[in-house]
Amino acid sequence: MEPHLSPSNFHLTKPIRSRSFHSVSLESMAVGTRCDFLIMGAGVAGLRAALELAPHGNVLVVTKESVSESNTHYAQGGIAVAMEGDEDIELHLEDTIAAGDGLVHRPAAQILVSEGPLRVEELIDWGAHFDSKNGRLLRTREAAHSRPRILHANGDATGAEISRSLAAMAHAQSSIHFAEWTTVASLVTEDGRVIGADLLDAENRLHRLSARSVLIAAGGAGQVYSDTTNPAVATGDGIALAAFAGAELADMEFFQFHPTALSLPGVPRFLLSEALRGEGAVLRNDRGERFMERYHPNLELAPRDVVARAVAREGMGSAPGELHPVFLDMRHVIAIDLHMRFPGITAFLAQHALDLHRDLIPIRPAAHYLMGGIRTSLEGRTSLQGLYAAGEAASTGLHGANRLASNSLLEGLVFGARAAQAMLVDALPPEEPHELSAQSMLQTPPIEEIEALISRLQQAMGHFAGLLRDESLLQQGIAAQVEIQSDIDSCTRRNSKITRRLIEAKSLACVAGAILRAALARTESRGAHFRNDFPRRDDAQFLKHSIYRCNQSVAFEPL
Repeated sequence: MEPHLSPSNFHLTKPIRSRSFHSVSLESMAVGTRCDFLIMGAGVAGLRAALELAPHGNVLVVTKESVSESNTHYAQGGIAVAMEGDEDIELHLEDTIAAGDGLVHRPAAQILVSEGPLRVEELIDWGAHFDSKNGRLLRTREAAHSRPRILHANGDATGAEISRSLAAMAHAQSSIHFAEWTTVASLVTEDGRVIGADLLDAENRLHRLSARSVLIAAGGAGQVYSDTTNPAVATGDGIALAAFAGAELADMEFFQFHPTALSLPGVPRFLLSEALRGEGAVLRNDRGERFMERYHPNLELAPRDVVARAVAREGMGSAPGELHPVFLDMRHVIAIDLHMRFPGITAFLAQHALDLHRDLIPIRPAAHYLMGGIRTSLEGRTSLQGLYAAGEAASTGLHGANRLASNSLLEGLVFGARAAQAMLVDALPPEEPHELSAQSMLQTPPIEEIEALISRLQQAMGHFAGLLRDESLLQQGIAAQVEIQSDIDSCTRRNSKITRRLIEAKSLACVAGAILRAALARTESRGAHFRNDFPRRDDAQFLKHSIYRCNQSVAFEPL
């Protein structure tokens, strides 16, 4: 196959801010420039897909910041994988299904646990170093897992190690190029097929690129909430772009809140890994009581949604808005050196005069992972031809209503590769170039106005669509979202120049609208979605996936 885009076409010059990869400068890209495969996102799913596609044409990976800045990079706990044979695989499958509270699409989970060992072995062959002892991989246990199966790297830096090894492999492929500090502004469609994208460079210049296939692997949308463990790049851009183009979204009401994020005034909600509880941490309220026995027989290793709601309830005061502290306690754990086991967490806590061996660590839940996303097949195909999705941006039904801890990194590996294989099958032939016109932008919107709109949206989502929901709260949330969306649209109309932050504001508003409407339509409690006014699970009515189309009502479809 002759690739569309040769290195000379791509003007391989110095990257915008990094010299670590085959980076491209967009400033001199001509109208009508083409690549074979365009990937949005440089996390585990995007990089694994790029490696699958590399032998078959030129691949452009677009990322808003450096290649290392993704949700993957910040994943602490590890990667869940069953590497001890058929029985282990079957147990991993059943744990995944049980955690998903009735909504897991079993074929998706079967693919994850069956193909996962091969993908992890492949990753190890590519140079990923997981923690081991005497030549054997170390495994830990996390919440809702029936046995230890979590591999970790450098104690609590598993995501960073996986990112490093995948990026190193990608760097070695001459056909993979990176557009760092570049934002996808919109998808380009023709006759119902996605055929390219508009890319915004670091200097706010817009460039149009056509592609034979486009993959969205841009991660989740934690920044839609004011309290989140996600990095600043997690603004749901890929999900929103797909929705704007007409793709279906699924299960957007299921947003997982991690139960143990550091809670200190003025300090970001730093993630305190599930692995801490796997190593014996307990949770205590402000009276010093260990409270999880009141909520679940598995105590601190109950499913994440159960633990998160328990922490939230223990922290509620009797008066509206009154909060009491809740703590993670490891002072009794003396069998292991916590500083060596969790070096990253230890170093961050030390910056705030806290120590796992000595102190109670103040915690609160924070938005962590979106189980829903762009609706896809098991091969990553969306409802739009030419558009694919993988990783947290996608919804295969794998996680159901509640993701099993440490399944997300494995999902990126498995379904990133599968999406790439589908892209190869469906790609437009090289003989069909699409000459696309570029756009010109003039006036820049004021930064202060955009930041104020984003802050309003985040505060509204935290208040109206958090861990504990009801009809009144959700209706108020929708009203707030509609008003904020209108203000964002007004800002867009008054300014002819698009910016990354304006794109992010539009994306967050779109994602917020989908979450609120899906949560209002699901009048039951299931997994991460809890309704105070409908506290029980209703299989008769809602053993179904919610389907959302931009600016349309929510529909439900059976498993």
